[in-house]
Amino acid sequence: MAAHDLSRLLRPNSIAVVGGGPWCVAIVEQCRKMGFTGDIWPVHPRNETVAGLPAYRDVRALPAAPDACFIGVNRAATIDIVRALSERNAGGAVCFASGFLEAQQEAADGADLQDQLLRAAGDMPILGPNCYGFINYLDGALLWPDQHGGQRAESGVAIITQSSNIAINLTMQRRGLPLAYIVTAGNQAQTGIAAIGQALLADDRVTVLGLHVEGFGDLRALEALASSARRIGKRIVAIKVGKSEQAQSGTVSHTASLAGDDTGAACLLSRLGIARAHDLPSFVEALKLLHITGPLASNRLASMSCSGGEASLVADAAHGRNLIFPALNQRQRADLRAALGPMVALANPLDYHTYIWGDLAAMTAAFAAMIDPDLAMTLLVVDFPRADRCDPEDWMCTITALAAAKAQTGGNVGLVATLPENLPEALAARLVASGIVPFAGLQEAIAACEIASFPLRGVAEPLCLPEQSKTDGGVDVIIPEAEAKQRLERYGLRIPCSETANMKNVTGAAARIGFPVVLKGQGIAHKSDVGAVAVNLTGADEVQAAASRMPCETYLVEEMVTGTVAELLIGVIRDPAHGFVMTLGAGGILTELIQDSASFLLPASETDIERALTELRVCRLLEGYRGAQPADKAAVIRAIRSIEAYVVDHADTVEEIEVNPLLCTRDGAIAADALIRCKETRS
Repeated sequence: MAAHDLSRLLRPNSIAVVGGGPWCVAIVEQCRKMGFTGDIWPVHPRNETVAGLPAYRDVRALPAAPDACFIGVNRAATIDIVRALSERNAGGAVCFASGFLEAQQEAADGADLQDQLLRAAGDMPILGPNCYGFINYLDGALLWPDQHGGQRAESGVAIITQSSNIAINLTMQRRGLPLAYIVTAGNQAQTGIAAIGQALLADDRVTVLGLHVEGFGDLRALEALASSARRIGKRIVAIKVGKSEQAQSGTVSHTASLAGDDTGAACLLSRLGIARAHDLPSFVEALKLLHITGPLASNRLASMSCSGGEASLVADAAHGRNLIFPALNQRQRADLRAALGPMVALANPLDYHTYIWGDLAAMTAAFAAMIDPDLAMTLLVVDFPRADRCDPEDWMCTITALAAAKAQTGGNVGLVATLPENLPEALAARLVASGIVPFAGLQEAIAACEIASFPLRGVAEPLCLPEQSKTDGGVDVIIPEAEAKQRLERYGLRIPCSETANMKNVTGAAARIGFPVVLKGQGIAHKSDVGAVAVNLTGADEVQAAASRMPCETYLVEEMVTGTVAELLIGVIRDPAHGFVMTLGAGGILTELIQDSASFLLPASETDIERALTELRVCRLLEGYRGAQPADKAAVIRAIRSIEAYVVDHADTVEEIEVNPLLCTRDGAIAADALIRCKETRS
């Protein structure tokens, strides 16, 4: 779908509001309240005025083509109004009505009406349908049929969400987050989240982009959005909800259970350099941090508090996260000792006690001593007394001293209230104006620092995306192991010497291959579960006896690979929402025992593969555990690339691949077992 210019719609000088409901009155009143200086034109077929403004009978009667129009009428009338606006070359419209494609289970004509809506819009951009609209806090312009809690700003964070209610909630936050835009996408009939994001990032006053999404939709558009963000140096943070079971549907391997429901989404965000939050409070705090400081240069933090209990809470909050509280260096220790005296134990996180409380010079010196160029962020833990029952004035010295220390050192600093309610909104706004990050909640602060230190990764090439149309109506086919291996061998995967056999010639096949051998029953997905695998058979009698015990009629006889350093699993599943997910994991009997895995999307970069291998606990075996010989890592990577190449060439039919185990030796990597599941079109 062609891109639409959203600049007039999102930054309008003239607004039309169509409809007579309370939402239309609300838009007019909210625009006035926000100080919007452009034209506001209500449209109503019968009323002479709306909210005190003269009304026009229809959009064709407007004095000029509006830059932005809110259409608050039923779905059938919406189509006619969109057509009339498009004919007048309006800047765009928000379609408030529901009952289109998103309601196709309840309304049989929903899909047809959505097609009509898109044809009516033509080149004119529309948001929705089933959409609340947007608020532009920078210019005071809004097409928003409800209350909101935001205020005008000179710069700030832009947020896009598919949920109107969550959008409202986000405007009501009291955490000091400066909002530039709130935009709802509705069912994205024409204009998706990625296109909206591109338009928002193009505004120089927008510092960071936040996405709340249930599904990504057009992945090519999302790749373009991520590329634009990297090019202009702005970060994106996403909170992804709605775990899909699609990726596991019909799988017969271990790969899907290892990867989990949400792996595709996580891999996609990581690949695109989009940091991920897992809850709304952390989402808000991360956006606030990135707005004030920009991305953190590292994951190295320091923390100060006047309580040992708080210092312990900070350390515990960071446990298990990709954050480091490094030991104090010589300069820090010397300066802290000079500021705090001999009674304070020096550490990071630091309990600086209350000996210097209220002494601004000493507090400033102590805080400045803790801040260091090697740190990405220094946190000061302070919970302020509630002003309705207490006097918080004695706590204000912390802000004064922290601001002075920041000015003296130039470091990134944040003030953390362990409980969100213990940081008043007015105080948070004051801190933002001083360049100090006001963190509302300790857990949220730590999560935000981890998100802000997320490395920006480039994408070597576009995703390999499934061609759904070529497999629709097809049937699942599981390729027999011997054939699956041969297919992958043609792409460079090394496989054992083997022969297929029946009961009559199984011993002859074993003799030709050479003992010891491995015997496997054919036509069984999980052979070990039913005793259909026998290893290290050293003679014909052992082969014959093993074959007689297996519940099958044909067998695969293979050479016995020796000298294995480690066993890996390499699996790929087609994820309809995100592309092809490759999972590396501990192989063989360890697959289910230790659930050791790492995943990425295809095609992968060298960095993706190296990172995934390094994350595995069995990586220590590959590298040579306790003096043992290391595996041939280059051969392991060649095996991964071979499977990747097969997937890329068969993206229209492949559903699932698993090699388990890949036997990693000192001088090679050999696929001991392989499975391919694909779709074949019915004839």
